[in-house]
Amino acid sequence: MNNLTNSSAKSIARDQAGISVVIPVYRSAAIIEKLVARLEVILQAITLEFEIVLVNDCSPDQSWTIISKLAADDPHVRGINLMRNFGQHNALLCGIRAARFDVIVTMDDDLQHPPEEVSKLLALLTGTDCDLVYGTSEHKQHGVARNLAVFITRLALRTVMGADVVERVSAFRAFKSDIVPAFRNYEGPFVSIDVLLSWGTNKVGAVQVRHEPRAEGSSGYTLRKLMTYTLNLVTGFTPLPLRLASVIGLASSAIGIVVLCYVLIRYVLHGDTVPGFPFLASIIALFSGAQLFAIGIIGEYLARMHFRTMQMPSYVVRDDTGGNSAMDRRG
Repeated sequence: MNNLTNSSAKSIARDQAGISVVIPVYRSAAIIEKLVARLEVILQAITLEFEIVLVNDCSPDQSWTIISKLAADDPHVRGINLMRNFGQHNALLCGIRAARFDVIVTMDDDLQHPPEEVSKLLALLTGTDCDLVYGTSEHKQHGVARNLAVFITRLALRTVMGADVVERVSAFRAFKSDIVPAFRNYEGPFVSIDVLLSWGTNKVGAVQVRHEPRAEGSSGYTLRKLMTYTLNLVTGFTPLPLRLASVIGLASSAIGIVVLCYVLIRYVLHGDTVPGFPFLASIIALFSGAQLFAIGIIGEYLARMHFRTMQMPSYVVRDDTGGNSAMDRRG
């Protein structure tokens, strides 16, 4: 650890009562122990009070076995095992609600977010009036398809959170636990941590951090999953698609009025109507497509309302090494 990191760590230790690091785990059995070991080195240099909350998102490998062993051997480690695979953001929501300390840090489980960079996030969080700090990187170690999907997701986030914030958003975050009450009662199967955090504060900062290649395996975020997340984001947290449907409806009506005027003027001037099946078929296809598009958008919103009325949980906990009986805990 360099001198800058050491000085940052000392200032943080004076300002914060404790730090909770929340990590969703999926297919990371080979690297969890290494991640925890590196994290503990940096956290011990920052504060005496800290915890590492590992949320196993029903990983098919031996992740939960390793998490259970780490929790049994180390009082700083807490493991939470979900009943099924709910998704990264749902697992994060579970871990955030379980966190005990003043400052919460979230990061991925693949070591692309170097634990040593946590000090930079915490130094900015405690040294300014920011309630939320993102760790951003200019050169992320992702493939072309993943980068394209992330770009589309950022466009969706821009409609929900605003342009100023979305450029800073990443999965590497540090924030004050004072934000958590803003979404403590949120329920539903579709979760976006960044949107929920934006409900609690607009004091957001960012700091440049390293972004390293994935230590083991491949990302569980496929292009299809990211696109599904984007669809859930725009239909679950913003009325923009409904407004878009209204605009398309108005545009279609305007085109219809123009076509009607054309037909009437032609009839008055030439005494005949517009000939030809292609013209009629094109107009029908245009308006039918606009109607189906609007119906599809409305259907997506009705589906979200349907899931809410069914009271589907954000997550369900099977096991919790923290000592709480959580066989039927729903979030």
